[in-house]
Amino acid sequence: MREANVSIKVGTAPVSWGIMEAEGWTARQGYVRVLDEMAKAGYEGTELGPYGYLPTDADCLIAELSSRGLRLVSAFVPVHLSDVQRHEADFREAMKVATLLARAGSRLIVLADEMGGARMSVAGRVNEQRDGMSERHWDGAVEILNRIAKACRELGLVTAFHHHAGTLVETPAEIERLCASTDPALIGLCLDSGHYMYGGGDPVDAVEKYGSRIVHLHLKDVRPDVLQSVREDGVGFLDAVRRGVFCELGEGGVDVSAITKGLMNCGYEGWALVEQDVDAEQPGVNPYESAVRSRQYLREVIGL
Repeated sequence: MREANVSIKVGTAPVSWGIMEAEGWTARQGYVRVLDEMAKAGYEGTELGPYGYLPTDADCLIAELSSRGLRLVSAFVPVHLSDVQRHEADFREAMKVATLLARAGSRLIVLADEMGGARMSVAGRVNEQRDGMSERHWDGAVEILNRIAKACRELGLVTAFHHHAGTLVETPAEIERLCASTDPALIGLCLDSGHYMYGGGDPVDAVEKYGSRIVHLHLKDVRPDVLQSVREDGVGFLDAVRRGVFCELGEGGVDVSAITKGLMNCGYEGWALVEQDVDAEQPGVNPYESAVRSRQYLREVIGL
């Protein structure tokens, strides 16, 4: 067993139990069982999951987490980047989540574009000219992200942006534009290793490119053969999840060791959240057992 590196703390998220911010997604397990399994599997913290899944009273939430030795790390908050008519409602929703995070002791909020049908249908094979945002939409996206991030800073929260398959910021080129259009002191990057590969890039290259701008890490692995078949068959993102495109750490094509070493060389001292986007109702899917094996892989192979 490798010596553990204490500068990176290891958590997970409800999405690994099939609890996702996607309309019409599969039935959810109750949060009591999920939190119990997170703790039993050896994780130190969790993301909030969809607002309302975990308790939204800060004292109750803290009690539920601390009784299991868990901490609230962050929350994933989708924003309709290309729809300015929804920005005011998105701002209010983000601040509702941010207020809960601050009261519950978290210091990080994770923003992303909202998954949409058009982009989910071409996820993994995006043509930015055909499928991307217009100049006007980019301007509006940056404006709402800056507004939310500034308000969150007043609450003591750091803001990270999460590139995500099936959204308007998925590909390496779109991520590069988002980063070039925003202040790194205001909006950091949440690197999701699986989604970066899904979007056509190598997450090791992302670590080298963005370095200290990465303030949060989602560790996710991808089955290259399934990803290739998804692209060839024209399968949408949620159906790709159902096909099992994401897998336990160490079972796919993501170089977890190179990612973590690269981040540590940049002085990274944040969280690594293990995620495996799954549909828990698919045959053979056992979120708890997968969470245990991914945690064991990180501990024994990577030293986390």
